[in-house]
Amino acid sequence: MCAGECRLRYQLKRTVVLVGMMGAGKTAVGTALARTLAVPFLDSDAEIVKAANMTIAEIFERDGEAFFRRKESQVISRLLASSRKGILSTGGGAYLRPENRAAIAARGVAVWLRAPIELLWQRVRHKDSRPLLRTADPRATLVEMAAAREPAYAKAELVVDADAGYSIDDMAERVIEALLTRPDVLTRRKT
Repeated sequence: MCAGECRLRYQLKRTVVLVGMMGAGKTAVGTALARTLAVPFLDSDAEIVKAANMTIAEIFERDGEAFFRRKESQVISRLLASSRKGILSTGGGAYLRPENRAAIAARGVAVWLRAPIELLWQRVRHKDSRPLLRTADPRATLVEMAAAREPAYAKAELVVDADAGYSIDDMAERVIEALLTRPDVLTRRKT
């Protein structure tokens, strides 16, 4: 037993890649998770925006979704290639591509932040930065997208369920608990 000065720390052995629907909390939870684990946080969408000097909606409008998805795959591969382990938040469609799932499995671990439709809708309904929801009935589009995407998300190695009653820090703690079931990914250590 340590006398007070010994504090619990974690050792992250693989990059944690957060996947799931828009509004699941990948960026917010990922930021809190990275802070708790004292590792870098990266967001593939933010990296694409920075490289293109355009918003995702502008990229979709100018170049189309297929172009965006190719660039997204390139960015995810580049971020996973880093020797420094961290937390990577991905766009909602990233995990649908087999090449992205393969890259993530080879260099990291996928964690699906699974959230009910009502929670997703509450989080995204007032945002016009979601190009895929620019439809006549965005809620119905969200429901259809979630149904179509869930089989791909279900291939993630770990699943953490979101709930409207959980804070961002609660969710980060739930992800840590899930990661600790995988000693090849995360372990505790005393310092």
